[in-house]
Amino acid sequence: MNRTGNPRGLGIPKKYRAALPAFALACLLATATATTAHAEPDSGCGSPHWVGSWLMSPSDAMPVSDMALTRTTSLFDQTYRIVVVPHLGGQTLRLHLTNRHNPLPVTFGAVTVAQQQQGASVRPDTLRQVTFGGRASVTAAPDADLISDPIDLEVDGFTPLTISVYVPGVSVLAAENIVGLSTSYYGPPGSGDHTADPAGDALTMNTTSVLFAFGVDVLAPAHYSSVVTVGDSISTGYEGATYYEGPQDPAVVDRNLRYTDFLQRRFDAAGIPLSVLNSSTWGNRLVLDETIPQTGPGVLTRLQRDVIDTAGISDVILAIGTNDLAFPPTQTPDQLAAAYTQVVDRLHAVGIRVHLATIPPSVKSFIAGGISPNSDPVRQQVNAWIRTQHVADDVIDFDAVLRDPADPAADRPDLVSPTLVHPNPRGHQAMADSVDLGAFKGSGCR
Repeated sequence: MNRTGNPRGLGIPKKYRAALPAFALACLLATATATTAHAEPDSGCGSPHWVGSWLMSPSDAMPVSDMALTRTTSLFDQTYRIVVVPHLGGQTLRLHLTNRHNPLPVTFGAVTVAQQQQGASVRPDTLRQVTFGGRASVTAAPDADLISDPIDLEVDGFTPLTISVYVPGVSVLAAENIVGLSTSYYGPPGSGDHTADPAGDALTMNTTSVLFAFGVDVLAPAHYSSVVTVGDSISTGYEGATYYEGPQDPAVVDRNLRYTDFLQRRFDAAGIPLSVLNSSTWGNRLVLDETIPQTGPGVLTRLQRDVIDTAGISDVILAIGTNDLAFPPTQTPDQLAAAYTQVVDRLHAVGIRVHLATIPPSVKSFIAGGISPNSDPVRQQVNAWIRTQHVADDVIDFDAVLRDPADPAADRPDLVSPTLVHPNPRGHQAMADSVDLGAFKGSGCR
Protein backbone atom coordinates (compact mmCIF):
# COMPACT_ATOMS: atom_id res chain seq x y z
CA MET A 1 0.00 0.00 0.00
CA ASN A 2 1.15 3.55 -0.62
CA ARG A 3 0.89 6.51 1.74
CA THR A 4 -2.71 7.29 0.82
CA GLY A 5 -3.97 3.76 1.42
CA ASN A 6 -4.39 3.00 -2.29
CA PRO A 7 -2.94 -0.13 -3.92
CA ARG A 8 0.59 0.27 -5.26
CA GLY A 9 0.96 0.34 -9.04
CA LEU A 10 -2.67 1.36 -9.27
CA GLY A 11 -4.06 1.45 -12.79
CA ILE A 12 -1.97 -1.02 -14.84
CA PRO A 13 -2.02 -4.69 -13.80
CA LYS A 14 1.33 -6.49 -13.83
CA LYS A 15 0.24 -8.81 -16.66
CA TYR A 16 0.30 -5.81 -19.02
CA ARG A 17 3.55 -4.28 -17.80
CA ALA A 18 5.93 -6.72 -19.46
CA ALA A 19 4.92 -5.51 -22.93
CA LEU A 20 5.65 -1.87 -22.20
CA PRO A 21 9.48 -1.50 -22.05
CA ALA A 22 10.03 -2.39 -25.73
CA PHE A 23 7.42 0.12 -26.78
CA ALA A 24 9.07 2.73 -24.56
CA LEU A 25 12.34 2.20 -26.42
CA ALA A 26 10.55 2.71 -29.72
CA CYS A 27 9.07 5.94 -28.39
CA LEU A 28 12.51 7.13 -27.30
CA LEU A 29 13.97 6.51 -30.75
CA ALA A 30 11.03 8.17 -32.46
CA THR A 31 11.29 11.30 -30.33
CA ALA A 32 15.06 11.56 -30.04
CA THR A 33 15.15 14.98 -31.71
CA ALA A 34 11.76 16.35 -30.71
CA THR A 35 11.37 18.66 -27.73
CA THR A 36 8.39 20.81 -28.67
CA ALA A 37 5.09 19.41 -27.41
CA HIS A 38 2.42 18.22 -29.81
CA ALA A 39 -0.37 15.68 -29.80
CA GLU A 40 0.56 12.17 -30.92
CA PRO A 41 -1.91 9.98 -32.82
CA ASP A 42 -3.17 6.86 -31.13
CA SER A 43 -1.35 3.74 -32.26
CA GLY A 44 -4.45 1.56 -32.38
CA CYS A 45 -5.93 -1.05 -30.07
CA GLY A 46 -2.99 -3.42 -30.39
CA SER A 47 -0.23 -1.22 -29.00
CA PRO A 48 0.57 0.47 -25.70
CA HIS A 49 0.19 4.24 -25.77
CA TRP A 50 0.75 7.31 -23.64
CA VAL A 51 -2.03 8.19 -21.20
CA GLY A 52 -2.11 11.25 -18.96
CA SER A 53 -1.58 10.47 -15.29
CA TRP A 54 -1.36 14.02 -13.90
CA LEU A 55 -2.24 17.38 -15.45
CA MET A 56 -2.15 20.99 -14.30
CA SER A 57 -3.18 23.72 -16.73
CA PRO A 58 -0.90 26.79 -16.62
CA SER A 59 -2.92 29.96 -16.09
CA ASP A 60 -0.27 32.69 -16.20
CA ALA A 61 3.41 33.56 -15.81
CA MET A 62 3.12 36.14 -13.04
CA PRO A 63 3.78 34.23 -9.79
CA VAL A 64 3.29 36.65 -6.91
CA SER A 65 1.96 34.38 -4.17
CA ASP A 66 0.09 31.15 -3.79
CA MET A 67 -3.47 30.91 -2.47
CA ALA A 68 -2.12 30.59 1.07
CA LEU A 69 -0.77 34.12 0.49
CA THR A 70 2.80 32.83 0.72
CA ARG A 71 4.98 35.04 -1.45
CA THR A 72 6.54 33.37 -4.49
CA THR A 73 10.19 34.46 -4.76
CA SER A 74 10.99 33.34 -8.31
CA LEU A 75 13.93 35.38 -9.66
CA PHE A 76 17.09 33.62 -10.97
CA ASP A 77 19.50 30.67 -10.53
CA GLN A 78 17.05 28.49 -8.59
CA THR A 79 15.93 24.89 -8.31
CA TYR A 80 12.21 24.11 -8.08
CA ARG A 81 11.04 20.73 -6.73
CA ILE A 82 7.40 20.46 -7.74
CA VAL A 83 5.32 17.77 -6.03
CA VAL A 84 2.64 16.13 -8.18
CA VAL A 85 0.27 13.25 -7.49
CA PRO A 86 -0.30 10.94 -10.47
CA HIS A 87 -3.54 9.03 -10.83
CA LEU A 88 -2.40 6.21 -13.11
CA GLY A 89 0.46 3.84 -12.35
CA GLY A 90 3.04 2.47 -14.76
CA GLN A 91 6.71 1.72 -15.30
CA THR A 92 7.58 4.26 -17.99
CA LEU A 93 6.70 7.94 -17.91
CA ARG A 94 7.38 11.23 -19.61
CA LEU A 95 7.11 14.79 -18.34
CA HIS A 96 5.56 17.93 -19.76
CA LEU A 97 7.18 21.26 -18.86
CA THR A 98 5.84 24.63 -19.91
CA ASN A 99 6.90 28.19 -20.61
CA ARG A 100 3.32 29.20 -21.30
CA HIS A 101 2.36 32.90 -21.17
CA ASN A 102 6.02 33.98 -20.96
CA PRO A 103 7.20 36.38 -23.72
CA LEU A 104 10.81 35.28 -23.05
CA PRO A 105 12.56 31.91 -23.49
CA VAL A 106 13.50 29.95 -20.38
CA THR A 107 16.33 27.43 -20.04
CA PHE A 108 16.00 24.36 -17.86
CA GLY A 109 19.62 23.56 -17.04
CA ALA A 110 18.81 20.22 -15.42
CA VAL A 111 15.65 18.23 -14.71
CA THR A 112 15.14 15.18 -12.50
CA VAL A 113 12.15 13.14 -11.39
CA ALA A 114 11.82 10.96 -8.30
CA GLN A 115 9.36 9.59 -5.81
CA GLN A 116 8.86 11.93 -2.87
CA GLN A 117 10.15 10.70 0.47
CA GLN A 118 9.10 13.47 2.86
CA GLY A 119 8.89 17.21 2.36
CA ALA A 120 11.63 18.33 -0.04
CA SER A 121 13.49 15.00 0.16
CA VAL A 122 13.17 12.21 -2.41
CA ARG A 123 13.94 8.50 -2.44
CA PRO A 124 17.53 8.31 -3.75
CA ASP A 125 16.95 4.97 -5.51
CA THR A 126 14.19 6.53 -7.62
CA LEU A 127 16.07 9.68 -8.71
CA ARG A 128 16.27 9.87 -12.51
CA GLN A 129 17.82 12.46 -14.81
CA VAL A 130 15.37 13.69 -17.43
CA THR A 131 16.43 14.44 -21.01
CA PHE A 132 14.82 16.20 -23.94
CA GLY A 133 15.90 14.88 -27.31
CA GLY A 134 18.84 13.29 -25.50
CA ARG A 135 19.95 16.56 -23.90
CA ALA A 136 20.00 17.27 -20.17
CA SER A 137 19.57 21.01 -20.73
CA VAL A 138 16.81 22.45 -22.89
CA THR A 139 15.47 25.89 -23.73
CA ALA A 140 11.74 26.46 -24.10
CA ALA A 141 10.73 29.16 -26.54
CA PRO A 142 8.26 31.84 -25.46
CA ASP A 143 4.82 30.31 -24.75
CA ALA A 144 6.11 26.81 -25.60
CA ASP A 145 5.55 23.41 -24.01
CA LEU A 146 8.15 20.62 -23.87
CA ILE A 147 7.84 16.83 -23.69
CA SER A 148 10.67 14.78 -22.20
CA ASP A 149 12.16 11.55 -23.47
CA PRO A 150 10.68 8.38 -21.90
CA ILE A 151 11.90 7.70 -18.35
CA ASP A 152 12.24 4.27 -16.75
CA LEU A 153 10.65 4.79 -13.34
CA GLU A 154 7.80 3.01 -11.61
CA VAL A 155 4.85 5.29 -10.94
CA ASP A 156 2.18 4.38 -8.39
CA GLY A 157 -1.29 5.84 -8.34
CA PHE A 158 -1.68 8.49 -5.61
CA THR A 159 2.02 8.23 -4.64
CA PRO A 160 3.63 11.69 -4.94
CA LEU A 161 6.34 12.35 -7.50
CA THR A 162 8.75 15.27 -7.53
CA ILE A 163 9.76 17.09 -10.70
CA SER A 164 12.92 19.11 -10.02
CA VAL A 165 13.95 21.79 -12.51
CA TYR A 166 16.97 24.07 -12.36
CA VAL A 167 16.62 27.48 -14.02
CA PRO A 168 20.12 29.00 -14.30
CA GLY A 169 18.90 32.29 -15.71
CA VAL A 170 15.94 34.53 -15.01
CA SER A 171 12.85 32.69 -13.74
CA VAL A 172 10.73 35.64 -12.69
CA LEU A 173 8.08 34.80 -15.32
CA ALA A 174 7.48 31.20 -14.24
CA ALA A 175 4.43 29.56 -15.78
CA GLU A 176 2.10 28.59 -12.95
CA ASN A 177 -1.23 27.35 -11.76
CA ILE A 178 -2.00 29.15 -8.50
CA VAL A 179 -4.09 26.30 -7.03
CA GLY A 180 -1.83 23.26 -6.82
CA LEU A 181 -2.93 22.05 -3.36
CA SER A 182 0.35 20.15 -2.96
CA THR A 183 3.31 21.65 -1.11
CA SER A 184 6.30 22.12 -3.42
CA TYR A 185 9.77 23.38 -2.57
CA TYR A 186 12.40 25.62 -4.12
CA GLY A 187 15.70 27.28 -3.34
CA PRO A 188 16.23 31.00 -2.78
CA PRO A 189 17.55 33.13 -5.65
CA GLY A 190 21.17 32.34 -6.45
CA SER A 191 21.17 28.96 -4.67
CA GLY A 192 22.04 26.98 -7.81
CA ASP A 193 21.36 23.48 -9.10
CA HIS A 194 20.02 20.99 -6.54
CA THR A 195 18.03 18.77 -8.90
CA ALA A 196 20.23 15.74 -8.09
CA ASP A 197 20.22 16.35 -4.31
CA PRO A 198 17.99 13.71 -2.66
CA ALA A 199 17.85 15.50 0.70
CA GLY A 200 16.68 18.82 -0.70
CA ASP A 201 18.13 20.71 2.27
CA ALA A 202 18.82 23.77 0.12
CA LEU A 203 15.17 23.97 -0.96
CA THR A 204 14.12 26.10 1.97
CA MET A 205 11.14 27.90 0.44
CA ASN A 206 7.72 26.45 -0.31
CA THR A 207 4.60 27.12 -2.35
CA THR A 208 1.31 25.42 -3.14
CA SER A 209 1.32 26.85 -6.65
CA VAL A 210 2.57 24.64 -9.48
CA LEU A 211 5.52 26.16 -11.35
CA PHE A 212 6.83 25.01 -14.77
CA ALA A 213 5.35 21.48 -14.56
CA PHE A 214 2.39 20.78 -16.83
CA GLY A 215 1.82 17.03 -17.05
CA VAL A 216 2.94 13.45 -16.47
CA ASP A 217 2.08 10.64 -18.89
CA VAL A 218 2.57 6.92 -18.38
CA LEU A 219 2.90 4.19 -20.97
CA ALA A 220 -0.27 2.11 -20.71
CA PRO A 221 -2.08 -0.71 -22.52
CA ALA A 222 -4.38 0.28 -25.36
CA HIS A 223 -7.59 -0.07 -23.35
CA TYR A 224 -6.56 2.66 -20.90
CA SER A 225 -7.55 6.28 -21.54
CA SER A 226 -7.93 9.60 -19.76
CA VAL A 227 -10.89 11.68 -18.62
CA VAL A 228 -10.18 15.42 -18.45
CA THR A 229 -12.21 17.69 -16.18
CA VAL A 230 -12.38 21.23 -17.58
CA GLY A 231 -13.41 23.67 -14.90
CA ASP A 232 -12.83 26.57 -12.54
CA SER A 233 -11.88 26.84 -8.86
CA ILE A 234 -14.65 24.44 -7.85
CA SER A 235 -12.95 21.65 -9.80
CA THR A 236 -9.45 22.67 -8.66
CA GLY A 237 -10.49 21.68 -5.14
CA TYR A 238 -9.83 25.14 -3.78
CA GLU A 239 -11.42 25.80 -0.40
CA GLY A 240 -11.18 29.21 1.20
CA ALA A 241 -10.75 29.43 4.96
CA THR A 242 -13.03 32.47 5.18
CA TYR A 243 -16.13 33.90 3.54
CA TYR A 244 -13.90 36.41 1.75
CA GLU A 245 -12.42 33.80 -0.64
CA GLY A 246 -8.95 33.54 0.88
CA PRO A 247 -6.56 32.45 2.13
CA GLN A 248 -6.92 28.80 1.23
CA ASP A 249 -7.79 26.34 3.97
CA PRO A 250 -4.60 24.42 4.86
CA ALA A 251 -6.72 21.41 5.81
CA VAL A 252 -7.17 20.47 2.13
CA VAL A 253 -3.49 20.82 1.11
CA ASP A 254 -1.56 17.58 0.41
CA ARG A 255 -4.66 15.45 0.97
CA ASN A 256 -6.07 14.82 -2.55
CA LEU A 257 -9.66 15.72 -1.71
CA ARG A 258 -10.85 17.10 -5.06
CA TYR A 259 -13.87 15.54 -6.68
CA THR A 260 -11.52 14.32 -9.42
CA ASP A 261 -9.51 12.43 -6.77
CA PHE A 262 -12.65 10.81 -5.36
CA LEU A 263 -13.81 9.98 -8.90
CA GLN A 264 -10.46 8.33 -9.65
CA ARG A 265 -10.86 6.17 -6.56
CA ARG A 266 -14.31 5.10 -7.79
CA PHE A 267 -12.97 4.14 -11.22
CA ASP A 268 -10.12 2.21 -9.58
CA ALA A 269 -12.44 0.35 -7.22
CA ALA A 270 -14.65 -0.61 -10.17
CA GLY A 271 -11.67 -1.78 -12.24
CA ILE A 272 -12.39 0.77 -14.99
CA PRO A 273 -9.19 1.66 -16.92
CA LEU A 274 -9.53 5.44 -16.84
CA SER A 275 -7.24 8.15 -15.50
CA VAL A 276 -8.97 11.30 -14.22
CA LEU A 277 -7.10 14.53 -15.02
CA ASN A 278 -7.81 18.09 -13.92
CA SER A 279 -7.60 20.96 -16.41
CA SER A 280 -9.06 23.64 -14.15
CA THR A 281 -7.89 27.07 -13.06
CA TRP A 282 -9.08 29.42 -10.35
CA GLY A 283 -11.56 32.03 -11.65
CA ASN A 284 -11.67 30.44 -15.11
CA ARG A 285 -14.45 31.19 -17.57
CA LEU A 286 -15.95 29.39 -20.54
CA VAL A 287 -16.26 32.31 -22.94
CA LEU A 288 -13.88 35.12 -22.04
CA ASP A 289 -10.22 35.14 -21.07
CA GLU A 290 -8.74 36.14 -17.73
CA THR A 291 -10.24 38.75 -15.43
CA ILE A 292 -6.78 38.86 -13.79
CA PRO A 293 -3.77 36.88 -15.07
CA GLN A 294 -4.11 34.08 -12.49
CA THR A 295 -7.55 33.11 -13.81
CA GLY A 296 -6.10 32.10 -17.17
CA PRO A 297 -7.40 31.97 -20.72
CA GLY A 298 -11.03 30.95 -21.15
CA VAL A 299 -11.96 27.44 -22.22
CA LEU A 300 -12.67 28.49 -25.80
CA THR A 301 -9.09 29.76 -26.00
CA ARG A 302 -7.28 26.96 -24.16
CA LEU A 303 -9.28 23.94 -25.33
CA GLN A 304 -6.77 22.62 -27.87
CA ARG A 305 -3.58 22.85 -25.81
CA ASP A 306 -5.01 22.07 -22.38
CA VAL A 307 -7.53 19.42 -23.31
CA ILE A 308 -7.56 18.01 -26.84
CA ASP A 309 -3.78 17.52 -26.90
CA THR A 310 -3.87 15.46 -23.67
CA ALA A 311 -2.39 11.99 -24.06
CA GLY A 312 -4.93 9.19 -24.37
CA ILE A 313 -7.98 11.40 -23.92
CA SER A 314 -11.35 9.76 -24.49
CA ASP A 315 -13.77 11.79 -22.33
CA VAL A 316 -14.22 15.34 -21.02
CA ILE A 317 -16.24 16.53 -18.04
CA LEU A 318 -17.15 20.14 -18.85
CA ALA A 319 -17.93 21.77 -15.49
CA ILE A 320 -17.66 25.51 -15.90
CA GLY A 321 -19.84 28.62 -16.03
CA THR A 322 -19.90 30.09 -12.52
CA ASN A 323 -17.51 32.92 -13.37
CA ASP A 324 -19.21 33.64 -16.70
CA LEU A 325 -22.25 34.61 -14.63
CA ALA A 326 -20.34 36.42 -11.89
CA PHE A 327 -17.81 38.68 -13.62
CA PRO A 328 -18.74 41.43 -16.07
CA PRO A 329 -19.34 41.32 -18.90
CA THR A 330 -21.60 38.47 -17.86
CA GLN A 331 -22.99 35.98 -20.35
CA THR A 332 -26.64 35.43 -21.26
CA PRO A 333 -28.17 31.94 -21.34
CA ASP A 334 -28.06 31.98 -25.15
CA GLN A 335 -24.40 32.99 -25.17
CA LEU A 336 -23.46 30.23 -22.75
CA ALA A 337 -25.50 27.65 -24.66
CA ALA A 338 -23.72 28.65 -27.87
CA ALA A 339 -20.31 28.40 -26.19
CA TYR A 340 -21.06 24.99 -24.65
CA THR A 341 -22.21 23.79 -28.07
CA GLN A 342 -19.04 25.09 -29.71
CA VAL A 343 -16.84 23.27 -27.19
CA VAL A 344 -18.81 20.03 -27.52
CA ASP A 345 -18.66 20.19 -31.32
CA ARG A 346 -14.89 20.70 -31.28
CA LEU A 347 -14.43 17.75 -28.94
CA HIS A 348 -16.78 15.50 -30.90
CA ALA A 349 -14.89 16.36 -34.08
CA VAL A 350 -11.83 14.56 -32.67
CA GLY A 351 -13.76 11.66 -31.16
CA ILE A 352 -13.98 12.81 -27.53
CA ARG A 353 -17.14 12.18 -25.52
CA VAL A 354 -18.49 15.08 -23.45
CA HIS A 355 -20.22 14.96 -20.07
CA LEU A 356 -21.74 18.41 -19.44
CA ALA A 357 -22.23 19.48 -15.83
CA THR A 358 -24.79 21.88 -14.41
CA ILE A 359 -23.62 25.01 -12.56
CA PRO A 360 -23.82 24.90 -8.74
CA PRO A 361 -25.13 27.88 -6.71
CA SER A 362 -22.78 30.80 -6.07
CA VAL A 363 -24.89 33.93 -5.50
CA LYS A 364 -24.49 33.71 -1.70
CA SER A 365 -20.70 33.99 -2.00
CA PHE A 366 -18.75 37.18 -1.36
CA ILE A 367 -17.45 37.68 -4.91
CA ALA A 368 -20.31 36.40 -7.06
CA GLY A 369 -22.97 37.76 -4.74
CA GLY A 370 -21.25 41.10 -4.42
CA ILE A 371 -20.60 41.62 -8.12
CA SER A 372 -23.66 39.95 -9.67
CA PRO A 373 -26.31 39.54 -6.95
CA ASN A 374 -29.08 38.91 -9.49
CA SER A 375 -27.34 36.17 -11.45
CA ASP A 376 -29.10 33.13 -10.01
CA PRO A 377 -32.17 33.23 -12.32
CA VAL A 378 -29.74 33.21 -15.26
CA ARG A 379 -27.91 30.23 -13.76
CA GLN A 380 -31.16 28.34 -13.42
CA GLN A 381 -32.04 29.08 -17.06
CA VAL A 382 -28.65 27.77 -18.16
CA ASN A 383 -29.07 24.65 -16.05
CA ALA A 384 -32.51 24.02 -17.54
CA TRP A 385 -30.90 24.12 -21.00
CA ILE A 386 -28.09 21.78 -19.91
CA ARG A 387 -30.55 19.23 -18.54
CA THR A 388 -32.63 19.16 -21.74
CA GLN A 389 -30.04 19.69 -24.51
CA HIS A 390 -29.05 16.91 -26.90
CA VAL A 391 -25.60 18.21 -27.75
CA ALA A 392 -23.42 16.52 -25.12
CA ASP A 393 -23.26 12.77 -24.56
CA ASP A 394 -24.24 12.91 -20.90
CA VAL A 395 -25.34 15.32 -18.16
CA ILE A 396 -23.84 15.42 -14.66
CA ASP A 397 -26.12 17.36 -12.32
CA PHE A 398 -23.73 18.94 -9.81
CA ASP A 399 -26.35 21.60 -9.05
CA ALA A 400 -28.81 18.96 -7.83
CA VAL A 401 -26.11 17.44 -5.63
CA LEU A 402 -24.85 20.65 -4.02
CA ARG A 403 -27.86 22.97 -3.77
CA ASP A 404 -29.82 23.45 -0.56
CA PRO A 405 -33.37 22.05 -1.01
CA ALA A 406 -34.63 24.78 1.33
CA ASP A 407 -32.90 27.52 -0.70
CA PRO A 408 -32.00 26.49 -4.28
CA ALA A 409 -29.88 29.63 -4.72
CA ALA A 410 -27.53 28.39 -1.98
CA ASP A 411 -25.32 25.36 -1.43
CA ARG A 412 -26.13 22.78 1.21
CA PRO A 413 -24.51 23.98 4.45
CA ASP A 414 -22.95 20.58 5.11
CA LEU A 415 -21.31 20.42 1.66
CA VAL A 416 -19.89 23.92 1.23
CA SER A 417 -16.79 25.69 2.53
CA PRO A 418 -16.86 29.12 4.25
CA THR A 419 -16.76 30.83 0.83
CA LEU A 420 -20.33 29.56 0.20
CA VAL A 421 -19.37 28.56 -3.35
CA HIS A 422 -16.48 26.07 -3.11
CA PRO A 423 -17.47 22.59 -1.91
CA ASN A 424 -15.79 21.16 1.17
CA PRO A 425 -14.36 17.60 1.02
CA ARG A 426 -17.80 16.13 1.73
CA GLY A 427 -19.13 18.17 -1.17
CA HIS A 428 -16.40 16.90 -3.48
CA GLN A 429 -17.14 13.34 -2.40
CA ALA A 430 -20.83 13.91 -3.16
CA MET A 431 -19.97 15.30 -6.60
CA ALA A 432 -17.87 12.25 -7.43
CA ASP A 433 -20.52 9.87 -6.10
CA SER A 434 -23.13 11.44 -8.41
CA VAL A 435 -21.20 10.58 -11.58
CA ASP A 436 -22.54 7.63 -13.59
CA LEU A 437 -19.43 5.51 -14.23
CA GLY A 438 -21.25 3.60 -16.94
CA ALA A 439 -21.49 6.74 -19.09
CA PHE A 440 -17.73 6.64 -19.71
CA LYS A 441 -16.86 4.40 -22.65
CA GLY A 442 -13.11 4.95 -22.50
CA SER A 443 -10.81 4.09 -25.39
CA GLY A 444 -13.15 1.57 -26.97
CA CYS A 445 -10.35 -1.04 -26.84
CA ARG A 446 -10.72 -4.15 -24.74
